Amino acid sequence: MKKQARSVQYTIRGVPHEVDRALRQRAAQRKQSLNQLILDELTIATTGRTKRADFSDLAGKWTPDPAFNEILASQRQINWAGWR
Repeated sequence: MKKQARSVQYTIRGVPHEVDRALRQRAAQRKQSLNQLILDELTIATTGRTKRADFSDLAGKWTPDPAFNEILASQRQINWAGWR
């Protein structure tokens, strides 16, 4: 089983109105929650890089599907008459 990363919660008080407004506006532009935007911004500010998505729980989960393979094979056919 995958080991979950531990996280900590913060409560921040005294955020100036102009900072709140700017953060909320940026979150809306990026179509993110305010919480996610702040986490992203803190990560970049402290580590210099963005957090990468973790898809390790999906790795090795592919289940062969003959019907899907047939569909892919039919899409890979070249119509030479239409290719001119």
